[in-house]
Amino acid sequence: MTIAPHARRRAGAGPELIVIVGATGTGKSDCALAVAERLAQSDRSAEVVNADAMQLYRGMNIGTAKLSLNERHGIPHHLLDVLDVTEGASVAWYQPRARAEIDEIVARGATPILVGGSGLYVSSVIFDFAFPPRDPVVRARLERELDDLGPGGLHARLLEVAPQTAARVDAANGRRIVRALEVFELSAAGHGGTLPERPVLWRSSRIIGLHTPRDVLTARLDARVEAMWAHGMLDEVAGLMQNGIERGTTARSAIGYAQALAQLHGTLTQAAAIEQTQQLTRRYARRQVSWFKRYLDLTWFNSGAPQLTDSVMNAVIAQPIELHNGDHAPLHQGPRHR
Repeated sequence: MTIAPHARRRAGAGPELIVIVGATGTGKSDCALAVAERLAQSDRSAEVVNADAMQLYRGMNIGTAKLSLNERHGIPHHLLDVLDVTEGASVAWYQPRARAEIDEIVARGATPILVGGSGLYVSSVIFDFAFPPRDPVVRARLERELDDLGPGGLHARLLEVAPQTAARVDAANGRRIVRALEVFELSAAGHGGTLPERPVLWRSSRIIGLHTPRDVLTARLDARVEAMWAHGMLDEVAGLMQNGIERGTTARSAIGYAQALAQLHGTLTQAAAIEQTQQLTRRYARRQVSWFKRYLDLTWFNSGAPQLTDSVMNAVIAQPIELHNGDHAPLHQGPRHR
């Protein structure tokens, strides 16, 4: 991929796009605000673009740790609260919208900061790749089979026809299994999209990763879940039930929301709902760490470092990664920060 001429800045002007990633609970949103405010002190405005799949939804605030309007300190934030809970979120829906927001921010002379922990959503923006097509007829048939066979039965089929893909898909996640089988069938028929083995950066970027020692992060995440229930998680979900969250395909399965729904329906006690949410959150954080470790051009920082903002800013103002024809940004196994 060649970076478009209008997308290049002069040397020393900083990257066009700042990306801040990491596991849930590592302080990405606060870091993004600090960076934006520091840039403003240098007369460089910055705007934040959300890359958390669940923060796309209106009304899903407590369970996603979404910053309130006051907490955003006047920094413009984009792609927050843009979907109803009855709508399905997908990375194919998200990618063009996020890129359009980034294009508009750059056109205004500001610096976009892409922030989030949804690995595939982040990757879809910063790397240049296309998505496999969809076929509603194939999808409908597979969804009927999911109802008949359950996720275990369909995952067994995926394991047989595409074992590498099956290894990456949660055997209990029927939605992802259906999508994987849909992609396999379309690819086998010659209609599959392409994912380059060595992704190419879409824009000149500086990618920042925040990590927290595992024991510290585990305690923090467990406490966060308890705080979610203490601060009104059940009331939030009860309100979302009135807005149709149970008719949706994505929002209702979000970690914490699915457990709160189960508690409201009486199938989980509060203690069980909290414990299950804690377990799933810890597991999700480990998957996030594994995902972002594969980014080659990523600079890691300890989220608890006393001079974190200074260190991140030093990395931000360094010469950005800017790729031209033939240059690639492969994913790899980077530092094992947990």
